[in-house]
Amino acid sequence: MSTPPLAAGPHGPDALRPLLDTVLDALAAGARDRGGPLPAGGPHAVDARVEEALGDVLPEHGDPDALRTLVHLLAAGAADPADPLCAGHLHCPPLAVATAADLAASALNPSMDSWDQAPAASALEARVTRALAQEAGLADALVTTGGTESNQLALLLARETHGSAPTLVCGANAHHSLPRAAWLLGLPTPLVLPTPDGTLDPAALDTALTGLQGPALVAATAGTTDAGLIDPLPEIAARCAAHGARLHIDAAYGGGLLFSDRHRAKLTGLDAADTVTLDLHKLGWQPVAAGLLAVARPAELTALHQRADYLNADDDTDAGYPDLLGRSPRTTRRPDILKAAVTLKTLGRTGLAELVDQVCAHAEEFAALVRDHPRFELYGAPGISTVLFRPANAPDDTVAAVRRTLLHQGRAVLGRARADGRLWLKATLLNPHTRPDDLAHLLKLVEGHTTG
Repeated sequence: MSTPPLAAGPHGPDALRPLLDTVLDALAAGARDRGGPLPAGGPHAVDARVEEALGDVLPEHGDPDALRTLVHLLAAGAADPADPLCAGHLHCPPLAVATAADLAASALNPSMDSWDQAPAASALEARVTRALAQEAGLADALVTTGGTESNQLALLLARETHGSAPTLVCGANAHHSLPRAAWLLGLPTPLVLPTPDGTLDPAALDTALTGLQGPALVAATAGTTDAGLIDPLPEIAARCAAHGARLHIDAAYGGGLLFSDRHRAKLTGLDAADTVTLDLHKLGWQPVAAGLLAVARPAELTALHQRADYLNADDDTDAGYPDLLGRSPRTTRRPDILKAAVTLKTLGRTGLAELVDQVCAHAEEFAALVRDHPRFELYGAPGISTVLFRPANAPDDTVAAVRRTLLHQGRAVLGRARADGRLWLKATLLNPHTRPDDLAHLLKLVEGHTTG
């Protein structure tokens, strides 16, 4: 058997071209077979199709058609965020140009743990992360796998900077990764404040900080997962300043509003934070993963410093070779900044702003459809691009059943959220190609299954 070709090197492009044709054909065929936003039949049907197509995971002799078979399998069984009826989660359809850049990153395979494995990628990352941090009013940023890693890093930096374990103070609307990070890092039990209106109340925060002993880390949210709501950031920042509390803002969802002149004012106060979580695989239309943690004081990143002679020997660092180990708690990591850099450069501020404005407008349009429909109830005006709605007067088990029925039939993907003590359907609109007819069709599907 001949040695399989490599993706990079002088012959890499020639080896990839026919494989790309195979992948693109299989993606198209799989999407046709799926015929909607996700496969019909539910978990058991999907698992049976995977078992049949996969067969022996490690056969004695290889199958030259495995690429086509398994890409087709994945496409036919995908929840496709590019389908306008796939609107359940903060799961964006990636831009073609970003996906193409990601292919280049995979082919070249730089490892971002030492300069000699990623010369250009390390220089690119340093410049692009700094520019993105400055867009948020901070000084520098680390590349992460997403909001969970960013939030954990924010708590780690707070602990190391204080020199003692701060108490996390957050609202009940905060992302689940924050209290989990406090647990993982051995911090005191978090102080979780009620958020009856969906956002963190500055007065309640002030009272909590007044009664708290020891250092505090306040975590605010700019774009809640359930409803896309934004905490009152300027007021929260003022309370933190008055009490000497550190401020972290989880803007994994809402951070993309920075690109839009129309919407960036919603993030006023972001620049008062010590750390900010940003995700470009939400309102940045990047393939997963594309997270960032922006920091106000880069000197705090020395807490992440590690020495491994084979990666960042002192004499190499003294000679001017960059030390990359302090840029992440991970060692081997992909050059995820490439796809972001390509997107920023290709679309520019105006191009990204147009995408942000489109999805926010779609949410307003869908909210108006719900508001004007006598058989539906709207939770409230969308804060970003998420709409919570439910069939009027329906019990929670009916709401849950409608969602699962649409999933089982493969006709629509809607999320679920609890607010005001009730269960709501959640439409998270991140597809800029969505049309008014798609929104009307989505509401009609829900109505049809509610009325039976």
